[in-house]
Amino acid sequence: MNFSIPKDIEMSKQASWCPGCGHGIVCRVIAEAVEELGVSDKIITVDDVACGQFGQFALKYNTIMSAHGRVVITAAGVKRVRPEALVIARPGDGSAYSIGIESTLYSAIRNENILTIVINNSVFGMTGGQMSPTSLYGMKTATSPAGRDIKHDGSMVDIAKILAGTDMAYMARCAVNTPANTEKAKQAIKKALKKNMNGEGFCLVEILSMCPTNWNMSEVDACNYVKNVQSKALPLGEFINREGDR
Repeated sequence: MNFSIPKDIEMSKQASWCPGCGHGIVCRVIAEAVEELGVSDKIITVDDVACGQFGQFALKYNTIMSAHGRVVITAAGVKRVRPEALVIARPGDGSAYSIGIESTLYSAIRNENILTIVINNSVFGMTGGQMSPTSLYGMKTATSPAGRDIKHDGSMVDIAKILAGTDMAYMARCAVNTPANTEKAKQAIKKALKKNMNGEGFCLVEILSMCPTNWNMSEVDACNYVKNVQSKALPLGEFINREGDR
């Protein structure tokens, strides 16, 4: 088997993700999916002011930087004025499900024809590892040093349950902690992009990602944490897969 770097990966600049972070892997699978579909010239990405912003240095696509939490709604606006484009929003879990939950939810309700790829590491990564909406019960973070407590901190967000009542086109949860899971993530992104190409509506692919720095773990332990803990609380799979133009 021959392995090559996707042509849409920018090799002349250095991204600044921490060792073991999943963001770089996600950028690669996006580039692979886009290249395999032959739609590089149609892609516009919208990045968040967070760890994901370094994607602008890793990918060669036209990119817009949005305000924190406004990634999805900005992407929806871009699609409305550039209907021929394939628009990808790339928020983290804090952005998509905390400050930006209204943008995520109402883009799904309106069935905006964009792809949102949420990189979910269960913390606010760039600002120091604070508890996010998807921090697991018992998870120790900078703002929950004793572990997340449902009585004190509220329920953990499972976006698949929140979006289940909408008419959006597609929602899947994947991970990038193993080669097999990474391949499944690429296939989910390809399926979502095909749905956008067909005008079927809003697609969201959530990707469970490692954050060794803020989880206070080694890179290997972080991959195992995704397998043994994170993906048990937030199961992988396809949750919404509707056909047709609505």
